[in-house]
Amino acid sequence: MVGQVNICNDSSSLTNRTTFCDTTLSPSLLPSLPIYIPVHFFHFRFTSISHTHNQLNSSHRSMAATKHQEVGHKSLLQSDALYQYILETSVYPREPQAMKELREVTAKHPWNLMTTSADEGQFLNLLLKLINAKNTMEIGVYTGYSLLSTALALPEDGKILALDINRENYEIGLPIIEKAGVAHKIDFREGPALPLLDQMVKDAKCHGSFDFIFVDADKDNYLNYHQRLIDLVRIGGVIGYDNTLWNGSLVAPPDAPLRKYVRYYRDFVLELNKALAIDPRVEICQLPVGDGITLCRRIS
Repeated sequence: MVGQVNICNDSSSLTNRTTFCDTTLSPSLLPSLPIYIPVHFFHFRFTSISHTHNQLNSSHRSMAATKHQEVGHKSLLQSDALYQYILETSVYPREPQAMKELREVTAKHPWNLMTTSADEGQFLNLLLKLINAKNTMEIGVYTGYSLLSTALALPEDGKILALDINRENYEIGLPIIEKAGVAHKIDFREGPALPLLDQMVKDAKCHGSFDFIFVDADKDNYLNYHQRLIDLVRIGGVIGYDNTLWNGSLVAPPDAPLRKYVRYYRDFVLELNKALAIDPRVEICQLPVGDGITLCRRIS
């Protein structure tokens, strides 16, 4: 049973995602439409095959041809082989068994592109430990890979308010979360996040009550979330916004052949990035981890 917690501690939506990696695209999920891919993506492959045999030995040719199999892959690295190296060297060997199991279960789901990638899950887990987070919130859960990463990082009495419009997807990962012994840390709420956030903003006890908030939901509401979350996270606390590089499409020319949903949400991501860059209430750092994550540390 998922634990019920005091969401203020007294002291959801989902979004579609895509990837450059053709090994993870689901024909049932994504139409056969052209998609913008940055020039550097082609540059790596073209230059790799255009070298002479004297310049490029067989091992390098093998690396250039390597395709990673990571579900939910959104890496913006030019080299798939380099990304696979990161996974196999630093991520998979350290991935908790429960997270590995949930990643493999999620890989079988038709919407598996919505999952958090393994390297980003590792990053979030370490970040939460570095800031000694105890009371957290997650908007957008899917099957719970990032949620499990958070729960494993928190102390035994840590709490996560998890918001999503689809309990069915969350229940895919719930048995694994329960087996990992961290379900008691999670208070899952099904439904749109904004109405609940509005209630919390009206409650003075909720102000500054969260150490960390992770947002991986409907991009057209990111700014609406930020307007509310800035009051709920404590000074010195962190808000993380996922997908802030949005498939690399942010630098696409106006006439680039983008998928419809990529083009639609791109404008909202661009608007968010501009707003965060000038928000005096936060310090920010935008990282090319996964599909881009922007960390906002509240300073006032």
